[in-house]
Amino acid sequence: MSRESTNPASTHLFATLWTVMCKEMRDISRDRRTLALSLLLSPLLYPLLILGAGALAESRVKTQIDQPLDIPTVNAEAAPNLVAFLKAQGLNVVAPPTDLTAAIRSQQIDVALRISPDYAQAWRDGRPALVEILKDTTRRDADIPSKRLEVALGGYSQQVGALRLLARGIDAQVARPLDVGSQDLATAEAKRGMFMSLLLPVLLIITSFLGGAYLILDATAGERERQSLEPLLATPAPRSAIVSGKIAAACTIGMVSLLLTLLAFKFSATFASGIGRQLNVSFLAMVQMLFVLLPMVFIGTSLLTYLAAASKSMKEAQSHMTWLMLLPMLPGYALMVYPLKTQLWHFAVPFLAQNQMLLKITRHESIDAQTWLVYLAAGFGLAGLLWFAAVRRYHQERLAISG
Repeated sequence: MSRESTNPASTHLFATLWTVMCKEMRDISRDRRTLALSLLLSPLLYPLLILGAGALAESRVKTQIDQPLDIPTVNAEAAPNLVAFLKAQGLNVVAPPTDLTAAIRSQQIDVALRISPDYAQAWRDGRPALVEILKDTTRRDADIPSKRLEVALGGYSQQVGALRLLARGIDAQVARPLDVGSQDLATAEAKRGMFMSLLLPVLLIITSFLGGAYLILDATAGERERQSLEPLLATPAPRSAIVSGKIAAACTIGMVSLLLTLLAFKFSATFASGIGRQLNVSFLAMVQMLFVLLPMVFIGTSLLTYLAAASKSMKEAQSHMTWLMLLPMLPGYALMVYPLKTQLWHFAVPFLAQNQMLLKITRHESIDAQTWLVYLAAGFGLAGLLWFAAVRRYHQERLAISG
């Protein structure tokens, strides 16, 4: 008898959930422009930003490394051999402007060289001759020219030092007591995923966290503002089924947007060159990423449902988007400032857990059962708590009142 009394209730609950979900999907499908922006904005924008930035960075590096570089030099006549060496390295010594400091600060010159007045005397005496690299360290566009000049001067110093020792009958190896080498033990997959691991996890977490934002905000705060939520709440349908239906519709939109984003990354990386090709992920990795981000989709939609239920208007609900977009970025910034060795408890922390799981996938590292258990339990557990809080908000009678 208990089975007979339970099954109709559960069937009615599911039917209500499905009805609300279809209703919300039908409502957003009527606004085709909004639906297109919700589904296609991330898939189109993120690949263009990343691949475009990668192409610009690659072009800049090739231009500043491969092309000859003019180096304004003060007192160049005091070091003719050095000038000839620099020219062989693609660094052409030119006359400096009248106000060299102002030219560097105004970005007219990237880097300059100043040879000390006593350079020739120090050279004849066998003492270290002073040369100064002039640059503005706050300008990132001067990094590559400055590095080229530093490497060239370092090579010239080693070459001349070795010749001086040989002139005195001393093997230059004596001045090098250690021969330091290094061996990179990173896998080929991890190396290919370095660029991907910097940007892809953050973008995917933001997309999954806020992918269904418009639907869920409009389905609660928007309907409350239009006073169309009250008839729905007046029905005998359980509030839990109503909330679940709205969340299910938003999760559907979020997952579709996430899938389109991954496909856009793969498609654009196929035709990219250089570092852009590192964004090309396999279909198996895409399935793993979708599964990893599934808890985040539920967490984001449940949290937005809770916040929207407390908002009196759509404008007030949308005001939360500013700080919500910052949340997925916090773990990335924290890891940049203070890198951490991966520990099990990391996979129970929202946003940090998703970041670590996506890094493992991009690096082709295996994920053990214990890590999966902690991650899924923490993720769906938090989503469940937020869902319960949203249901409690929907039980408040003032929710149906606008203004």
